[in-house]
Amino acid sequence: MSLKSICVYCGSSLGTRPVYVAAAQAFGRALVEAGCSLVFGGGRVGLMGTIADAVLEAGGRAVGVIPQLLLEKEVGHTGLSELHVVADMHERKKMMADLSDAFVALPGGAGTLEELFEVFTWAQLGYHAKGIGLLDIDGYYRPLVAMLEHTVNEGFMQRAYLDILQIDAQPDALISKLQHYRPPRRDKWASEREAV
Repeated sequence: MSLKSICVYCGSSLGTRPVYVAAAQAFGRALVEAGCSLVFGGGRVGLMGTIADAVLEAGGRAVGVIPQLLLEKEVGHTGLSELHVVADMHERKKMMADLSDAFVALPGGAGTLEELFEVFTWAQLGYHAKGIGLLDIDGYYRPLVAMLEHTVNEGFMQRAYLDILQIDAQPDALISKLQHYRPPRRDKWASEREAV
């Protein structure tokens, strides 16, 4: 699959360890090397600002989408290739999804996880067939993956849907996985229909 733009979800904070900043910078450079534009939340602070700056410094294209309410709180990035100011979070997430060919979550908090799980759920339901990746920096997402494994083991999610998530600690390897991603061939309710 040819990826022209990748939506990145990540923290509006930097985290407690320098490894997160380094990873965001490395992922930004890897996006440019792969010929992909960055689509992100439009903030200048935290890992959001870090990855945008890395993309721009490497000569790439960075497109931000930020709600009016958060323009001042998240300190909207004024040096982007494009900055879309929208009415609310729903419009923000829809525009980010529409502008992107794949999604990647870097380390972040509740907002990052909420955005990740929304597109993950949409993929399970067949609303899109785009790849979704976790940049698992220093095992950051290991507890989350363990929880998702638990949902499979307890019968609340099919293994095929957990496999939607492409996971890697290396930016270039993760982008490569997304470029070769193929969505599940069965939808969420196939087994229920077959049982009727």
